[in-house]
Amino acid sequence: MKIIILGAGQVGGTLAEHLASEANDITVVDTDGERLRDLGDRLDIRTVQGRASLPNVLRQAGADDADMLVAVTNSDETNMVACQVAYTLFHTPTKIARVREAAYLTRGEELFDNDAIPVDVLISPEQVVTNYIKRLIEHPGALQVIDFAEGKAQLVAVKAYYGGPLIGQQLRQLREHMPNVDTRVAAIFRRDRPITPRGDTIIEADDEVFFIAAKANIRAVMSEMRRLDESYKRIVIAGGGQIGERLAEAIESRYQVKIIEMSPARCRYLSDTLDSTVVLQGSASDRDLMLEENIADADVFLALTNDDEANIMSSLLAKRLGAKKVMTIINNPAYVDLIQGGEIDIAISPQLATIGTLLAHVRRGDIVSVHSLRRGAAEAIEAIAHGDSKSSKVIGRSIGEINLPPGTTIGAIIRDEEVLIAHDSTVINAGDHVILFLVDKKHIRDVEKLFHVGLSFF
Repeated sequence: MKIIILGAGQVGGTLAEHLASEANDITVVDTDGERLRDLGDRLDIRTVQGRASLPNVLRQAGADDADMLVAVTNSDETNMVACQVAYTLFHTPTKIARVREAAYLTRGEELFDNDAIPVDVLISPEQVVTNYIKRLIEHPGALQVIDFAEGKAQLVAVKAYYGGPLIGQQLRQLREHMPNVDTRVAAIFRRDRPITPRGDTIIEADDEVFFIAAKANIRAVMSEMRRLDESYKRIVIAGGGQIGERLAEAIESRYQVKIIEMSPARCRYLSDTLDSTVVLQGSASDRDLMLEENIADADVFLALTNDDEANIMSSLLAKRLGAKKVMTIINNPAYVDLIQGGEIDIAISPQLATIGTLLAHVRRGDIVSVHSLRRGAAEAIEAIAHGDSKSSKVIGRSIGEINLPPGTTIGAIIRDEEVLIAHDSTVINAGDHVILFLVDKKHIRDVEKLFHVGLSFF
């Protein structure tokens, strides 16, 4: 596919990296020549320096015959105008725009339409990250929680702890432990290396175990890997920006929420906007303030500012002062692996959370959603089986008969309202949502081909 990416920031750069490794024709546009040179040196892509919404710049980037435009600059307005120009002058088939401002998004149905602003897919990183954190709060002890088929099934990552019922035992014994719950371990990471799970695989303490099950069974399966954490009650958020505000709004009816925010004006706005959240003006790195607000009683401390260093320092302080669980937004991907799992329990990368939403619209075949696992080391994919037994490589075949690429497993099938955990004898029907796991992303094209019917990409 010929794809133009507008914006060479964290999201644009990460997307270019993912797509360039999959044999796409990628052009990145940005005003920052240094960023473009850095990307061009590392990746097999074209770069164009200039303002992303200008017709001559888009033409230079190849908009005349591009299949897709992905506008992820830091300016909502630039992204929207670029989509308008691509639609009007170049008839670009698919236009994706990052729009962050809630005032635009609340009127999305009226604004984003071919008769108004022609954006085919809206991406709101703040909302994606907010939903991501909300799921982690709802599943105490989970390292990652991913919804499939609108939440009917969930993929959960947990760290296996000493003393868990399954530690030191083979995976096949999971069924004996839980005869009434169907689940499947989709991936295991041991000392940062992936292990393909088999019946005789023995789970060790400190393994990161990814399992899939119907939403109602998630806590029961988690209890096999580790002692279950109690439900959270008290949440402290450092940073009252867009993510902090949205998260507080989403959870304040069920949890006791406090926000610590530096800006007095922003504090006034948050106090007026939120219902029951307590808003405190000050710095989350202020030890006296943290002690005064009884941070030791907090079940979760969330550092959600735009400053990685401030997030890391306030998180380390909160943990040192007794906060039970610490989650931190880290924008620099290089930091994520360095800090997770020590004093900081979970490092959240907005880029990786957002990239899955973008990839779902770029992948060929009938791909519904794509999620990065373990900081981008692996992927979980939801694909729909379309066609019939003649046109499809999967329909009418049992999972044991399907020639899956190396390192790929099928974890579950969602058929209407039913979640079927995958076994070799399970047969795939037309319309099934199939959840696959790839430990090696270089085989993504082979997976797409399995679910590719006819010649249409979308």
